[in-house]
Amino acid sequence: MAQYSRIEVATVMKETGMVPLFYHPDIELGKKVLKACYDGGARLMEFTARGDFAFEVFSELNKYAIKELSGMVMGVGSITDASAASLFMQMGANFIVTPSLREDIAIACNRRKVLWSPGCGSLTEINNAEELGCEIVKLFPGSTYGPSFVKAIKGPQPWTSIMPTGGVSTEESNLKGWFDAGVTCVGMGSKLISKEILANEDFRGLETKVSTTLKTINSLRA
Repeated sequence: MAQYSRIEVATVMKETGMVPLFYHPDIELGKKVLKACYDGGARLMEFTARGDFAFEVFSELNKYAIKELSGMVMGVGSITDASAASLFMQMGANFIVTPSLREDIAIACNRRKVLWSPGCGSLTEINNAEELGCEIVKLFPGSTYGPSFVKAIKGPQPWTSIMPTGGVSTEESNLKGWFDAGVTCVGMGSKLISKEILANEDFRGLETKVSTTLKTINSLRA
C-alpha cells in the first residue's frame, strides 16, 4: 500500500522539481544509488521496471526506503498495463509512470488514489489524461518535443502540469529551457545516473551531481 497520497506525491514533485529514474537488477547496488540520491537531496525515485523479476528488486528497494530513508517517495515507471500497475501498488508504489496514455491504468490507480503520470505527446492526449484525473502529465519523449512544445501548451492551458522525460540533462542551459517554458518538474535518467557512475560505483559523485542539479533547479525557479 502506498505511503503517500497522490496529492502528497504531486506536491513533492512540484517542490523538488526533479524525479531521478533508475533501473538495475542488483538490489544492493540499487540501495546505494537510492541512498546517494537521497543524501543529495532527492525525495523521489522512479524505478523503471524493465527487467526480469523487476518487481522483486522494487519490493526490496521500497522496503529499504521506508525503513532507512524517511520521506523518500518510491514509484515505478515503464508500466504498460493495469495488471502491472496493481502488482507494484501492492508492493507500495507511491506513483505509477507509463510510456503512453492508458485508461485501464488510470482506473486502477484512481481506485487506490495513487498518482499516475502517463506519457503524452499531443494536446488531445494531455486533455484526455486530465479528464481521467491526471495531476502531472509526462511529456515523452521530451527530446522529440522540446521546451517550445511545453510553452505552447501552457499558453491556453496554464493549469497543466508537465514533467518531460527524455531529452533532459543536468546542464544549466538545458534545465533553464525547460523551466522557463513552465514545466513542473523533470524526469532524469542516464544523464543523472550514468553508466559510468554505476560501473565505477561512484556514489559520492552521484550524491554531488544530484545536489548540484537540485540547486540549479532551485536557482532557475527563484
